[in-house]
Amino acid sequence: MTLPEPGRRDLRRVAVASTVGTAIEFYDFYIYGTAAALVFPTVFFPNMSPATATVASMGTFAAAFFSRPLGAAFFGHFGDRLGRKVTLIATLLIMGLSTVAVGLTPGAATIGVAAPLIVVALRLAQGFAVGGEWAGSALLAAEYAPTAKRGWYGMFTSLGVGIALVLTSLTFLGVKLTIGDTSATFIQWAWRVPFLLSTLLIAIALYVRLTIDETPVFKTQLATTTPSRAPIAGVFRRQPRNVALAAGSMVGAFTFVFMASTYLTTYAHHDRGLSQNAILFAGMLGGVVWIAVAMCSASACDRWGRRPVILSGWALGVPWSFAAIALIDTGSPILFTVAILGIYAIVALAFAPMAAFVPELFHTRHRYTGAGLALNLAGIIGGAIPPMVADPLRNHYGSWTIGFMMAILVLISLVSTYRLPETRGTSLTSRVSA
Repeated sequence: MTLPEPGRRDLRRVAVASTVGTAIEFYDFYIYGTAAALVFPTVFFPNMSPATATVASMGTFAAAFFSRPLGAAFFGHFGDRLGRKVTLIATLLIMGLSTVAVGLTPGAATIGVAAPLIVVALRLAQGFAVGGEWAGSALLAAEYAPTAKRGWYGMFTSLGVGIALVLTSLTFLGVKLTIGDTSATFIQWAWRVPFLLSTLLIAIALYVRLTIDETPVFKTQLATTTPSRAPIAGVFRRQPRNVALAAGSMVGAFTFVFMASTYLTTYAHHDRGLSQNAILFAGMLGGVVWIAVAMCSASACDRWGRRPVILSGWALGVPWSFAAIALIDTGSPILFTVAILGIYAIVALAFAPMAAFVPELFHTRHRYTGAGLALNLAGIIGGAIPPMVADPLRNHYGSWTIGFMMAILVLISLVSTYRLPETRGTSLTSRVSA
């Protein structure tokens, strides 16, 4: 079935909606990860030893990853039945309000054990909403874009990740430079500012998403078939292999992104003596590198295919897992920056085509559910577990085991991607009635 070609104005709106939505998603996660690494052990776990407080803080960060698959199933169900637009508005509001609420939560010194419990509850709510965000954003771009440029328009979903990295580091740096490098003030209240500033991003994204129409592909499905009554049952009955392999192909992205933005930040600051400003500056540069590499990668995947580009990224990621740890272990701010830039460049190379690649793997009737479940199952394996187990691994066996763990997870992505089919040129309309 031939769909009406979207106008340039529609495509621009979709590009902005995908970019801003993903930027909020990752901004929320990055600011939480940065705060969990730098201040939450003191604010919410003051009565624990530094090592135990760090593990507990990383645990609150990881909590969101375990609620993300539930969010993927829930929002995927409604996204496949009611539409992409209305679901994305709901995920945006829940995610954004949860982030603002974290910034308003009193510390343990004020309300005791209730403080970390509230934070965990908010993290679970945030993860639940985020579970439906990336898939919806990716589908919004993929189902609007011309077939030959689907990788390029999917890039705008990936650009949000780089923009979030830059915004996170700039916000924390701005707060520290404004109040001065006074740790007590930063820990007391200034860390809350980045969380509260997310209200501005929420307002922009909400306005943009309210002004776009439902995707042409989904509207065509509604006109030709009835929506699936149980999309999650449909995707596991018809395409379980694609769910498993798509999840595996994204495990390395979560490993690199969240190890770099959480545990490696903690490790560099507390164990290698790097200043918070140096770490934040490296993160800001990492965001700039991400944006540049993602643009090149998205363009390349439209020309040469999704798999070759993704596979090249993961092939580079395996040796870089070891190299990055060795560079960080030197304690040099410059070499730490090189390590972080390398991580973000590699993951941007592999991840940018995913916004086209993963939606192209699933039928329209359960595309939202399939893409969301794949992403968020990968998040548990690659995003939640590594930051929690990294410190015990290092303490027992040495820092090289952190690199080994990262390399194994990236290797899973390499093998999973290799076993998936090439999808460049796939017509999404041919899957509308499937």
